[in-house]
Amino acid sequence: MGAKPFWITKKLDEMTAVEWESLCDGCGRCCLNKLEDWDTGEIAWTSIACRLLDGESCRCKDYPNRQATVPDCIGLTPDQVETITWLPPTCGYRLVAEGADLYWWHPLVSGDPETVHEAGVSVRGRTLSEADIPVEDFEDYLVEWPGEEP
Repeated sequence: MGAKPFWITKKLDEMTAVEWESLCDGCGRCCLNKLEDWDTGEIAWTSIACRLLDGESCRCKDYPNRQATVPDCIGLTPDQVETITWLPPTCGYRLVAEGADLYWWHPLVSGDPETVHEAGVSVRGRTLSEADIPVEDFEDYLVEWPGEEP
């Protein structure tokens, strides 16, 4: 039996930058706009994606500069993974933080970045850009699937 993969043997804060970045499965769910109820803290997902999300690849069009372009973009850190409640249940960062293994379709497991799309986990083909929708209309685009497992 070979060595266990790094995501099983390391905690998030022990990973190299390359290992950390590879935990992203490329689903794009975290790049969807979310609405928060100020009274309850409940999160409602929309099908409206960040203007930097490429709807086909489900990757950021300008990842290195994303926080300068989109000031409310969150640069995920190991500490934040444990406190951000809206990370999808399928998120590699969330799964590793919880001590769970990655799903079969995760590119680190499958060896293929397309399996996240083939499994129906990604946002590919299911979003609109925030550049095209007025913020006051976001409530018209609520969806349930980002917070669900496939």
